[in-house]
Amino acid sequence: MRSALKLIWTITATVTFLQAANGLWQALLPLRMQAEGISTVVIGYVATSYGLGFTIGCLFTPILIRRVGHIRAFASLAAISAIVAIFFTQASGTESWILLRCISGISMAGLFTVSDSWTSSCATSENRGRVLSIYMIFNKIALVISPLGIALGSVKSDGLFMAVSVLMSLSLLPICAANAQEPPSPTTVRINIRRIFTLAPSAAIGSFVVGLMNGPITNLVTVYGTSLGMTAAVAAALLFAIQGGSLIMQWPLGIISDKYDRRYVIAGLGGGTFLVCMLTIGATFIGSIPLVFLSVFLWGGIALCIYAVCVAHVCDVVPAEEIVPSVSGLLMLWAIGMAIGPAPAAYIMERFAPWALFFYSGCVSLLMALFVLWRIHYKKREPVQGGFVIMTPTTPATAPLNPRAEPIEDMETADTQTETSTTGS
Repeated sequence: MRSALKLIWTITATVTFLQAANGLWQALLPLRMQAEGISTVVIGYVATSYGLGFTIGCLFTPILIRRVGHIRAFASLAAISAIVAIFFTQASGTESWILLRCISGISMAGLFTVSDSWTSSCATSENRGRVLSIYMIFNKIALVISPLGIALGSVKSDGLFMAVSVLMSLSLLPICAANAQEPPSPTTVRINIRRIFTLAPSAAIGSFVVGLMNGPITNLVTVYGTSLGMTAAVAAALLFAIQGGSLIMQWPLGIISDKYDRRYVIAGLGGGTFLVCMLTIGATFIGSIPLVFLSVFLWGGIALCIYAVCVAHVCDVVPAEEIVPSVSGLLMLWAIGMAIGPAPAAYIMERFAPWALFFYSGCVSLLMALFVLWRIHYKKREPVQGGFVIMTPTTPATAPLNPRAEPIEDMETADTQTETSTTGS
């Protein structure tokens, strides 16, 4: 037991380095492209390519793990990510930016799949809740703090890309030095998106819409910030505010969702996101930077918490043995939304004004809220079957960590499992 807990802390340290690199990367890329005169539309295409790469990585990394094992898979993917970070310093032209960002999406999804699946294999039915809490808290802390690293250098120089590469390389040290036997190869879960829509359409639409909003906001909010006259460091702090809001608001909203029909909570969060987006637009016209920071903090505290409530809702309505594939399906819907969202959001920013980013987010969230309210009218409340659990979208491998899910047994039969499928999508 002690060795398992030690390994969990080792993997958590690895993921902390990964998320630190990911958060800095997320803030740096749009600012660097903007500094080089690249249009907002192209920045949106680059963000879309990351979502596409992330989806591909989630699907195919289990195959790589089965062939070479967790440690070799992680080492190769971390090396690729570190190399890609350096290659970005030499990128010139839309095609190179899109290609490199797609590769980084594949490698990052692969890295999180390795760490998530290894953590899942270490967790037991007795400690899954504690393991998930520790894992998610350190994930969030790294994402909150890392964008502030923009202040340590200039987005026009190559130093910050080197910092991303260093953080990627540092993530290798804990997991490769771990004195523990590699876990069995991960069991591939069949994902039936049609069944998720049948059993929990509010959760399915909610997860997809969260991806539609998350992708544009997290990738383009720094561009929005610089359009208001912020320096690169201050614009990057907008990501700090967004992730900070998410970190603080997860538990209070989770408590509320345990007391009421979770669909009302999802609809309320959608409506709240719309109102906060309107507040952000108003702050933009007023020119109040403090009010902008407050509004994006509220946006993160509301919009980024919708996914966790969707996960809790789907766990209420599906049998225990279907929780893992259902949560994995929600993650895939989120990833698809994240791949689609940045392109239209970037287009309306370029066509109208930077504040249109939040107009886009507000409209999408309002449509989601109206859909969920229609579903509530159409079908009576589903009973709550368990407590709220913090679940943020990383990879399908985190699904078995949900304390309400039945653990995936018989890992040794993984090679006989059917490859991940989006049947009915």
